[in-house]
Amino acid sequence: MRAVLTWRDKAEQCVYDLAFKPDGTQLILAAGNRLLVYDTSDGTLLQPLKGHKDTVYCVAYAKDGKRFASGSADKSVIIWTSKLEGILKYTHNDSIQCVSYNPVTHQLASCSSSDFGLWSPEQKSVSKHKSSSKITCCSWTNDGQYLALGMFNGVISIRNKNGEEKVKIERPGGSLSPVWSICWNPSREEHNDILAVADWGQKLSFYQLSGKQIGKDRSLNFDPCCISYFTKGEYILLGGSDKQVSLFTKDGVRLGTVGEQNSWVWTCKVKPDSNYVVVGCQDGTISFYQLIFSTVHGLYKDRYAYRDSMTDVIVQHLITEQKVRIKCKELVKKIAIYKNRLAIQLPEKILIYELYSDDSLDMRYRVKEKIVRKFECNLLVVCADHIILCQEKRLQCLSFSGVKEREWQMESLIRYIKVIGGPPGREGLLVGLKNGQILKIFVDSLFAIVLLKQATAVRCLDMSASRNKLAVVDENDTCLVYDIHTKELLFQEPNANSVAWNTQCEDMLCFSGGGYLNIKASTFPVHQQKLQGFVVGYNGSRIFCLHAFSMSAVEVPQSAPMYQYLDRKMFREAYQIACLGVTDTDWRELAMEALEGLEFETAKKAFTRVQDLRYLELINSIEERKKRGETNNDLFLADVFSYQGKFHEAAKLYKRSGHENLALDMYTDLRMFEYAKDFLGSGDPKETKMLITKQADWARNINEPKAAVEMYISAGEHGKAIAISGDHGWVDTLIDIARKLDKAEREPLLMCAHYFKKLDNPGYAAETYLKIGDLKSLVQLHVETQRWDEAFALGEKHPEFKDDIYVPYAQWLAESDRFEEAQKAFHKAGRQGEAVRVLEQLTHNAVVESRFNDAAYYYWMLSMQCLDIAQDPAQKDVMLGKFHHFQHLAELYHGYHAIQRYTEEPFSFHLPETLFNISRFLLHSLTKDTPLGISKVNTLFTLAKQSKALGAYKLARHAYDKLQGLQTPARFQKSIELGSLTIRSKPFHDSEELVPLCYRCSTNNPLLNNLGNVCINCRQPFVFSASSYEVLHLVEFYLEEGITDEEAVSLIDLEAPRHKRENKWQEIASNTSQTLRLDETLDSLGDDDPFTAKLSFEQGGLEFVPVVVNRSVLRSMSRRDVLVKRWPPPLRWQYFRSLLPDASITMCPSCFQPRLTAKPPALGRSVAPTRLGAAERPELRPGVTAVSPQMFHSEDYELLVLQHTCCPYCRRRIDDPSP
Repeated sequence: MRAVLTWRDKAEQCVYDLAFKPDGTQLILAAGNRLLVYDTSDGTLLQPLKGHKDTVYCVAYAKDGKRFASGSADKSVIIWTSKLEGILKYTHNDSIQCVSYNPVTHQLASCSSSDFGLWSPEQKSVSKHKSSSKITCCSWTNDGQYLALGMFNGVISIRNKNGEEKVKIERPGGSLSPVWSICWNPSREEHNDILAVADWGQKLSFYQLSGKQIGKDRSLNFDPCCISYFTKGEYILLGGSDKQVSLFTKDGVRLGTVGEQNSWVWTCKVKPDSNYVVVGCQDGTISFYQLIFSTVHGLYKDRYAYRDSMTDVIVQHLITEQKVRIKCKELVKKIAIYKNRLAIQLPEKILIYELYSDDSLDMRYRVKEKIVRKFECNLLVVCADHIILCQEKRLQCLSFSGVKEREWQMESLIRYIKVIGGPPGREGLLVGLKNGQILKIFVDSLFAIVLLKQATAVRCLDMSASRNKLAVVDENDTCLVYDIHTKELLFQEPNANSVAWNTQCEDMLCFSGGGYLNIKASTFPVHQQKLQGFVVGYNGSRIFCLHAFSMSAVEVPQSAPMYQYLDRKMFREAYQIACLGVTDTDWRELAMEALEGLEFETAKKAFTRVQDLRYLELINSIEERKKRGETNNDLFLADVFSYQGKFHEAAKLYKRSGHENLALDMYTDLRMFEYAKDFLGSGDPKETKMLITKQADWARNINEPKAAVEMYISAGEHGKAIAISGDHGWVDTLIDIARKLDKAEREPLLMCAHYFKKLDNPGYAAETYLKIGDLKSLVQLHVETQRWDEAFALGEKHPEFKDDIYVPYAQWLAESDRFEEAQKAFHKAGRQGEAVRVLEQLTHNAVVESRFNDAAYYYWMLSMQCLDIAQDPAQKDVMLGKFHHFQHLAELYHGYHAIQRYTEEPFSFHLPETLFNISRFLLHSLTKDTPLGISKVNTLFTLAKQSKALGAYKLARHAYDKLQGLQTPARFQKSIELGSLTIRSKPFHDSEELVPLCYRCSTNNPLLNNLGNVCINCRQPFVFSASSYEVLHLVEFYLEEGITDEEAVSLIDLEAPRHKRENKWQEIASNTSQTLRLDETLDSLGDDDPFTAKLSFEQGGLEFVPVVVNRSVLRSMSRRDVLVKRWPPPLRWQYFRSLLPDASITMCPSCFQPRLTAKPPALGRSVAPTRLGAAERPELRPGVTAVSPQMFHSEDYELLVLQHTCCPYCRRRIDDPSP
């Protein structure tokens, strides 16, 4: 640090105080009874201000720059504006000793010998507070919250903005150590407010706001009169009785003298935000200094050490940007760094540090040695085991213990010294002298070696990595490069202030000067770029530059020197430069140039660096070919040119090397078809066709499908043309292609048909299939498009496709939830298994979902389907068994539907008699296993309720007793319990009106029949009505052996004449009355009816004896009395005789005929039901209950048909004409 006097002036009286305007342009001095205003730039006195009548002791400027204040021995304070006009004046009881403005609120504190006052522009009066002693100085904290007062009795009082004392600090010397100057540190970076105190006990102290002292008192050896901080608080100025201004660190470490004076220094201040200092003395001298802080630093490779805050050393790793701070607590004078050593010179000693480890990234230092001696030197160098001191012409080598081992005396002043490496204890030094000599000295040798001598003085020098070349910057700013061995000047460059060789490349150096960085490779021209500062190191692509007080590592691409080598085809050298650091573009350029120069090794390395696998594969391919003995460089270069895009040059080289086919392949692969045609000329037509095909491929790939289709057609590639047209939906193009193709070209036509189907144009697809005669595909097309009418029409003409039509049709119906139609279609297709499975699933679902009416219908359909299958002799027995089983289940579920509705729904749709008959029918039928879904509880519950209601009390009691032994739902419990109790009050017999009559033997059967639904006497099965479940007046009869069904029907149709029945009732009329009398003398009906005679049987027989009739009995029967069911084979027809011909019975004509068509029944046409004599019925085995849901009382049937528009059992619609 050194101080340079900028200007000086002298006032007539002592300068007690001064203040800078916040912007630093003006300086206000208190001299005598006047204020002097100076221009700080040149020391011009701008204006004296008069207003005080006695000596002015103090002056202060507000931080906002709008006003300043002065205090005088005349006991007054004057407020001045920035325009140097006095605007306010107020007084104290004693002389004013000091004034200070609050930096935040701009409140003014004025202190006198006995009190202090606080004034602000907002208040009219000055608030004053008494003081116990004379106040000599004052200072506000940065935040303006507290005011510190220094007093003559050695006390420091810290008060708040209202003047109330918060902290009191008593100095050890008391009144013998008056506090003469205090100042708060203005730094915003400090965590605590720090107060610097200077007293006339010749001590400098520091305190926190709380009153706690920081550190120990520092002895000054003079009486301090003033203390002030730099703007940022990093340094302190102190002046007093020693007639000089001293510079201290913020911790109180003395750094040096700013300027010596001829009398006491009463005041000193720092110009805001600068390094300028002004000093005011007792003799009236005003001195304005500029402080210059020199850079103290050292550099070795990537480690840079420099001084910070004058007492600290920071070591910075220029690569990783890591920093470490070493606090020395004394003025750092010199720094040297070498490998793992660091030397720091302090005023009274030299400290030698070493790294903790050999790690190149380690930044931890520890003290190795201390040399406690004062040294005077210009330069300091450290080696592994020595330090080198340079003082003008003399060099001294000292061990770390401080022992001088060697000394060298030079002929001239030493201007530059640098360690150039070597073994520990034998390092070499490069020394440059003012007389132009450049020496090399080894620390273990007394003799200096003269490398060369030039005419101009040395300013800076450096040696190349191999120590073959030397670069020197002389006093004329010229960079000179010498060959060390021959002493020859290789070249020189102007405008240089520093130079450095690249530590990784022998032929590269850089030098700086004139605001530019210059990079020179070998003897090529210099490459320049802008750079401020001095070059101090060059490592790879990093240049270490010192600018002002900071060191930075600048990343410099080495592109320019690399291209200089490339221009001369020096590929290996260019690669070495590129390794120092170039852009990816530069690497690629190097790779390309080396590849064109057939320098494959360098090209491979460069392409590896940019990770270009394509070119690496090319190089590997060429190297393999060279190993196999190929030596044609033209062919190699042609491959290189084709990879680079220089296709015409490549084609010429291919042709020159006799490989025209490679040129043709290249052009076609690149879609340069016109160039390929030009190159080919009028060649082979096959190759021309191949070119057109490839051109079409290219047009397709570049999304030009129209052009590609045209080219494919012209080249005869119809398949590709069709594929493109189909993928783009061009139906018109496909139609043109399909119609132009010959029917023998089957594959392209099939492709056309495929795309027609895909594009929803089945008509054109059908046309195409017809053209090639592919009927199977045509059928499949109709099926896929669900054009069933066309499919059925084609199936009629070609029965071999029946399965291909009806099976998909059935599957489609099943997917559409049209299962009934689906099973019929399966049947039509001959898929009996699928048809049965569909029906079985439908039936199971209906039962699970409690749709028992549907379940009855599906079981009826299953039975009819089994009957149809039973025509196959191999399956006859099994299928007939299933037929009877399914018929039985259909009858049960048909009846149980009414029971389920009665028990589950709130309203009943059937008469009590009907429910009574159905529940009896089910009870007698459920003698063995109960089918799924049918509840015995529901059946018995219904029977009990209806029996009780109709007077069948005995049967009701039986039903209730049965219910007591079953698990019943909770909703029935109460009703069952109540019914069981109430039925006990009823008579134990059934109503005779409910007792069923056997029409064969005229026996009254009990309501609860242990034999089931047969007569207990003759064992004749009862025939029930399908609606009311009443016993019908029908008796089944069988044909005598040898009579066929056709003969029997023909005999019945003859209708032989019968005797006229005579009426047994005789009417007798008188004047007053009419009377009917039964004449029992007439013959009964049985006397002349042969069938009646056949009804007789043997009483008490346990076996059922069927009614068997012969031809004469058949001839005697009337057609209107007989019902014939013509079951399909293998069943025989069934015959029933009505014993009450006048009671009409109706039968559905389709309940006993299978309806297994593939299409659903058509609507809009009617079929009349069959009455007596024209119906048919399936054969029942003798002795088995004859259940006939197909038979109805005519009135019941007509009502049900009107309600449902179909048969309630087989669901044949009345308007369905099919048989």
